[in-house]
Amino acid sequence: MVEFLLLVLFVVLLGGVLLWWRRERTARAARSLADVRADAWRWHERLGGQVMNLGGEDPAVRQALADAAERYHAAGSQLEQARSVTQYRLARETAVEGLSYTRAARLAMGIDPGPALPPLAAAAGAGELTVPRQVEVQGQRFEAGPRPGQDTPYYYPGGRVRGRPVPAGWYSTPWWRTAPGAGVGLLGGMLIADALFSPSFGDPGYDAEAATDVREPSDVGGDSGEADFGGGNF
Repeated sequence: MVEFLLLVLFVVLLGGVLLWWRRERTARAARSLADVRADAWRWHERLGGQVMNLGGEDPAVRQALADAAERYHAAGSQLEQARSVTQYRLARETAVEGLSYTRAARLAMGIDPGPALPPLAAAAGAGELTVPRQVEVQGQRFEAGPRPGQDTPYYYPGGRVRGRPVPAGWYSTPWWRTAPGAGVGLLGGMLIADALFSPSFGDPGYDAEAATDVREPSDVGGDSGEADFGGGNF
């Protein structure tokens, strides 16, 4: 009889421990979700403030702010639909990417770009342009460089295009976009990438070995549809 009572007591205690563990796990998950949700909204609101308060007539500034506004609306849509930690992190990534465009716009305006931003997962290892470059592809001239200019009004924060790493910098054409508005087709975009970032280009900042590294970002995932060059500056 005593043994039976001890067995019942053990089962009750074990059930209590399991119930407490499940409740604690649920509470931790809820706290984690609340934290990433609040963080994502914070970055989205910061982006909104930048989009609302910045403006300029320079083509590079206007283009960068237009790209920032597009990310702001995209992040807002993602936040409205988000239900998981991963979805909120993706929305945060979009908002931070938008802020990279407002930061570029501020630099183009010659004002303080503000505090540094968290690194973009999609741009991990992409590096950035350090010297101007100019190539001709199919009879058209394409330029790229580390600073905005009359001929390079399109900023790109770094990423991958069809698995091909592309460094952050300013470009004459948004050839990484697949839309017809980019002015080139997919094949043309790859030809431009090959010409701009060929190891034979002669840029001392170019790392040809790293450029063959096509590892995917390990954090917030996936191919953004836009560009990443495997490490270092260009």
